[in-house]
Amino acid sequence: GLYRPGEDAVWVLDSGGVRGATANSSAAWLVQFYSSWCGHCIGYAPTWRALAGDVRDWAAAIRVAALDCAAEKNHDVCRAYDIRLYPTFRYFKAFTKEFTIGEDFKGANRELPTVRQSMIDFLQNHTEGGRPPACPALEPILPSDILSLFDNRGGHYVAVIFESNSSYVGREVILDLVPYENMVVKRTLDSDRAFLEKLGVTSVPACYLIYPNRTRGFVNIGKPLRSFFSAYLKSLPGVRKKILLSPEKPSREENVGTTVWREFDKARLYTADLESALHYLLRVELAAHRSLAGAELKTLKDFITLVAKLLPGRPPVMKLLEMLQEWLASLPLDRIPYEAVLDLVNNKMRISGLFLTSHVKWVGCQGSRPELRGYPCALWQLFHTLTVQAAARPEALVDTGFEGAPQAVLQTLRRYVRTFFGCRECGKHFEEMAQESLDTVRTPDQAVLWLWRKHNVVNSRLAGLPSEDPRFPKAPWPTPDLCPACHEEVKGLDSWDEGQVLVFLKQHYSHANLLDTYSADPGGPDEEGERGHPAPQKSRSSQHPGSLRPPDALGSQPQPSENWAHRPDVRAQSPRGAGARMEPAAAVPFLGAGFSSLDMSLCVLLYVASSLFLMVMCFFFRVRSKRWKVKHYAPGV
Repeated sequence: GLYRPGEDAVWVLDSGGVRGATANSSAAWLVQFYSSWCGHCIGYAPTWRALAGDVRDWAAAIRVAALDCAAEKNHDVCRAYDIRLYPTFRYFKAFTKEFTIGEDFKGANRELPTVRQSMIDFLQNHTEGGRPPACPALEPILPSDILSLFDNRGGHYVAVIFESNSSYVGREVILDLVPYENMVVKRTLDSDRAFLEKLGVTSVPACYLIYPNRTRGFVNIGKPLRSFFSAYLKSLPGVRKKILLSPEKPSREENVGTTVWREFDKARLYTADLESALHYLLRVELAAHRSLAGAELKTLKDFITLVAKLLPGRPPVMKLLEMLQEWLASLPLDRIPYEAVLDLVNNKMRISGLFLTSHVKWVGCQGSRPELRGYPCALWQLFHTLTVQAAARPEALVDTGFEGAPQAVLQTLRRYVRTFFGCRECGKHFEEMAQESLDTVRTPDQAVLWLWRKHNVVNSRLAGLPSEDPRFPKAPWPTPDLCPACHEEVKGLDSWDEGQVLVFLKQHYSHANLLDTYSADPGGPDEEGERGHPAPQKSRSSQHPGSLRPPDALGSQPQPSENWAHRPDVRAQSPRGAGARMEPAAAVPFLGAGFSSLDMSLCVLLYVASSLFLMVMCFFFRVRSKRWKVKHYAPGV
């Protein structure tokens, strides 16, 4: 994740921690549900850390937490809390007994001061009986109340912050002093001018201090800022800090994780990346939608149609995608539960020959840290592959409604990003690019180049930001070492030869350039195995994308094209740790292949209803027959 338990002031939650932390808690919570692959979340992490550190002393009243929805163990809990976009900020009130998904943050922006002030507003929205016990009263007191404080006999300090109605300084100082003994902080407004003049208040905010010995007067502070007021009050003699609640640091065993580096060739495309992207979008991103209807359902149908028709995938994966596409196309319903889609993706019917990896394994998209690259990289690869395959194999789209429409693929991808992609800011930027120039695309080749140009625009925008992987810096792609012919110099400036770029893209995203190395094995453990060694490389050059030939029938690896000189990006590889994930065993054939649990439930319901109807009709005619016999054949006397 992006936050370090015990090191950052952020309370790092896990799948069991959200409900456990927020249920009937004596403190309120502000939880950020984020995804560690989301570039905007990565960029926002320093602000969230700074916020948590800034309000560390507020922990008894309200706590700042985070949950990584990209972690496999957290997928279910993020779905339960209806998290669709990243980052999502939710407030949870103190003493909440019933399950709730929380209240959405409604600030004007996500800058630190805005969120901090929003936290104060949320605390004040608690009812009197439901407010966290450690949270002092945040409402302003009246001038008459101040006069009563002058006779201070409590043996402690009393500080009164004078401020305007729109100021948050007083409330911030009150919360800053929550964990300190022998100090009580109040706030009052500057509305009573006569009272202010009587006390000698000339400007606000200002701090009036009543000492334990009942002497009193204004505090002379260098700058009338929250930090100055809080620091001065904390430094007074006799003001001591109580035991501070803070996030727990996990044990050494919990913190240990082995990251396996997989050596790869940057001139090749890896099936493991594409299949990992499909797994994530079908089982995680789609899961944020409890049901699919209307435009959402239409977008899913069109997207799955494109993937099933165009992806040069392995036979078990393609068979599953084709079955999913046929099932979606034949649905008579205008609304379906996501569970029905998930049952088919997970092959609950155990139909032979269907498979999709159940976890991510990045190869060409792996990053130097787990939160870098990964899913966004693989999704871009999937999108590029679809546009290239649509241009190279237009016959694959016959009878789909996409034939003869050069913008169809891009428009479908656009709708997918707008509807399902979790990164809120990323989706907004993609939509802006589409509105700007997507209508200029007139041919499939132009669609390929449009997506390539926009990908480079995104790379340029993200260069130098925290989401950039230092091991893989953002740069115009393809680089000269991958495609020398793509680059030329015009008037002393590096320029693109887009004709050569198109040729390169069609080769790079072709089925001949795909490698099955590291791909999960449908029949057992990962091909990487317990030893961490790559499986023999299997080229896709001799396999037609629509073929159902078994993987062991594939040809040997071809040499990369000489038109694009490349250097393999070789990295040192660590041994794979114990506990390798096991894939589902080979499924057995089942009568009624292709039916989901929804289909089977409907069949059972119709069967029961039909049986009951026949039984009722049988009983009816039998009774009617007996009455007819009695009426017409009365016994003789």
